[in-house]
Amino acid sequence: MKADYILVYENDNVVVALKDLSEGDTILVNDQEIQLKTDAPFGHKVAIRPIPPGDHIVKYGYPIGHATEPIEVGEWVHSHNTKTNLSGTLEYTYNPVEPIKLVDPPVERTFNGYVRENGEVGIRNEIWIINTVGCINKTAEIIAKMANDQFKDQGIDGVFHYPHLFGCSQLGDDLLNTQKILSNLVHHPNAAAVLVLGLGCENNYVSQFKQVIGEYDEDRVKFLIVQEADDEITESLEVLEELVAFASKFKKQPIPVSKLKVGLKCGGSDAFSGITANPLVGAFSDILISHGGTSVLTEVPEMFGAETILMERAKDEDTFSKTVKLVNDFKEYYLKHNQVVYENPSPGNKAGGITTLEEKSLGCVQKGGFSTVVDVLDYGDRLKKSGLNLLQGPGNDLIAVTALAAAGSHIVLFTTGRGTPFGGPVPTVKISTNSQLAEKKKNWIDFNAGELLNGVQMNELANDLFEYIIQLASGDVVTNNEKFGFKEISIFKDGVIL
Repeated sequence: MKADYILVYENDNVVVALKDLSEGDTILVNDQEIQLKTDAPFGHKVAIRPIPPGDHIVKYGYPIGHATEPIEVGEWVHSHNTKTNLSGTLEYTYNPVEPIKLVDPPVERTFNGYVRENGEVGIRNEIWIINTVGCINKTAEIIAKMANDQFKDQGIDGVFHYPHLFGCSQLGDDLLNTQKILSNLVHHPNAAAVLVLGLGCENNYVSQFKQVIGEYDEDRVKFLIVQEADDEITESLEVLEELVAFASKFKKQPIPVSKLKVGLKCGGSDAFSGITANPLVGAFSDILISHGGTSVLTEVPEMFGAETILMERAKDEDTFSKTVKLVNDFKEYYLKHNQVVYENPSPGNKAGGITTLEEKSLGCVQKGGFSTVVDVLDYGDRLKKSGLNLLQGPGNDLIAVTALAAAGSHIVLFTTGRGTPFGGPVPTVKISTNSQLAEKKKNWIDFNAGELLNGVQMNELANDLFEYIIQLASGDVVTNNEKFGFKEISIFKDGVIL
């Protein structure tokens, strides 16, 4: 018989409804019979102990806020009677915990991928068109469409372009962020070859953009300036013909899983994100890292209220200090714009049962599993160290997934309780927190973590996810975002537009 609720941690003073509960319904919690005093929707919280005003609401074993009025046993706990404990920046003390030792894998696993001429590894053999400025988004789109028609079945996985808004009328850090993200996409090993398409009058002028790109293989990366071409579409297709010939030389070969880099993201979260999908991704991350692989966690504002969990796992005091700076700098960004640091969760999150940012964050950080934090990266940086990394970036789905891809992630695991069709420039695996979403949105969801609510054990489902990712990396399966062409980017903006 399916349970009516779940008690996440033994010392929690709330449970989570596993179905719509009505006033007068009775649930049995630790041999205590509790009659509901109010309705409690699916995914929402019910008090199992009296909570006086000012006392903590406890879920996941941590405070997620405090009661603003007396909350009785059996009462619905949500925004009407709960408030966040968060405020501004904080001071932190380095209190490292003994890292949990990951179990060494019995055998080295491999996937079938592509080794590039610089030694980097890709999981797709695609050609990317990277335009330096948004003015030529449509030009790039037309070229990509014509190229896919012309070069079909010629040893590549497709030609893709990534429209964006920027590259001109930007100043300072905004322009640099645009250049860093686009440069990192130029270097991404899922792209066997790249056509950089410039307009000719933008701030991100090709000659300046080349300085940000740095060293590159002239056979792999070609440039075309639209204003200087007599017929930019015909000339682009001629360049792409050369790039297709170059890309088609790469053949799949077995590659150790230790070379795999996976980004971790959640969006459209609900109350089960921190109970099913995020812990599942955390378990996967630990398995990947035990094989010598790399994972990277971003969306810094959704660490607020749970950041000490990550700080305690920093590999050394320098990494701890970088994590403190990561968190406080993002809080300062909010405060600079006269915004409170807890302006989250979204209305959709709240409808799904998430009440405060602490609750959302305590669920969010579980995607990092139990591994040691080995490095902290600025926005636009690329991954350098194997293991669990933290990356500066906002919670916005499109910007965060783009940043994960630009950092070098071959794949992004995207957990969701309410669903989204969005996909980044790399395979974006949608993992549903509940089976209802997986059943309803088959064209969005790739993997169902809701099975954990149906009795499937965490280690079993984590191993299933690991095997699925090996198949995905090998190209034996594709994600829905690849299948339906949802491959998009978005870039962080802070300053003025000229």
